[in-house]
Amino acid sequence: MDVGDDARTIGRRVCQIRHARDKSLRVIAGLAGMSTTHLWRIEHGERALNLSEIVALAGALRIGPAELISLPVPAPANGHTDAAIDTVRIALMAVNHNRPGGQVQPVEILRARVMATIEAHNRCDRGGEVGAALPGLIRDLHTSIAAGRDVAELLDLAVLLHSHATLGWLRVAGAPIELRELAAGLTTRAAQHRDTPEAHGLAVWGGLYVLVTAGAIDLAHAELDAVTVPTTTPQGMQLAGTLALCRSFLAAADARPGDTEAPLEYATELAGRTGEVNAYGLGFGPQEVGQWQARTVLETGDHEQAARIAEGLRPETHPLRTRQAAYWVTYSRSLSRLRGRYEDAVQALRRAEQISPHHVQRDPITREVLAELLTRIRPDSPAGRELRRMAYRAGLPG
Repeated sequence: MDVGDDARTIGRRVCQIRHARDKSLRVIAGLAGMSTTHLWRIEHGERALNLSEIVALAGALRIGPAELISLPVPAPANGHTDAAIDTVRIALMAVNHNRPGGQVQPVEILRARVMATIEAHNRCDRGGEVGAALPGLIRDLHTSIAAGRDVAELLDLAVLLHSHATLGWLRVAGAPIELRELAAGLTTRAAQHRDTPEAHGLAVWGGLYVLVTAGAIDLAHAELDAVTVPTTTPQGMQLAGTLALCRSFLAAADARPGDTEAPLEYATELAGRTGEVNAYGLGFGPQEVGQWQARTVLETGDHEQAARIAEGLRPETHPLRTRQAAYWVTYSRSLSRLRGRYEDAVQALRRAEQISPHHVQRDPITREVLAELLTRIRPDSPAGRELRRMAYRAGLPG
């Protein structure tokens, strides 16, 4: 790939910033803890990055990780997505300034709207329902909280909405990290006002990836360390198990592979007791644990082991379609480095795109996998033609 083109991948952006800083491959690679060959391949689209490499390269370049993973302009697969993101941004800003400007509504009505929006997100929101519903719901929910009636239940609904639909949808839609930080801060404040272990746990779960992609690894560790969810109820076991999965993945993203196993084992034990369940919309159970395990192993760089774990799962049995799409992305990333499995990687990405186009077209790490596969598969093969159609839809040069 010609790195002089518009920087539509992370690798190209790294190259542009490195040249702007007047730094050599050797210097930046050394600061990031990788070989010059590996960095050259990243810059030329021959190696997709994992999250820990993005954080390391951002640190070497003295920028925030968000500057590397932001979507190009115009963003791919747009439709009404960018306009919806902007409307959500204005609603979040209004709430942040204590001027939500919504309407006071009965808690029963707001509960139904929150659950419908979360369900639409978990179905992968093919019709733009979540982006259309969120701004008004955010305004009405926080206006109703300010009115002072049913505050405890409304705060629970706010934590649930923001940790799931608001933060989840903004991430899948590829919203700027600053907007996701605003949503995460609102979730944390609602949890602090509610002040229950469950509210704190959901807020930490919802905001953890925001902290990691912002480069605030130490803060992410501190947030996880500060919350303890009792496991005396089935719901508590599911939330505690989910937070253990977060802890394992965070250790991998922080280049601490030795710290991944213990929380994974704890989550596995809890999942064995709960079975496949869905308290708080978490979709916790053996399938969820397996997906997180594959993702964590992949983050440590063991593509072969990640593929083996993924192949032992049954993604179609997961209750959340968002997780089904995430499974196929993880499986594709695992296969993309295994010789002889490149065409399988393309088919896995296509399965993800069919479930949720934004998981492929607007996710920065998945876009890197597309770019890497473009260098590995003959363009005139069936898989190559399929790959180039996906790359086109993602706004990548084919």
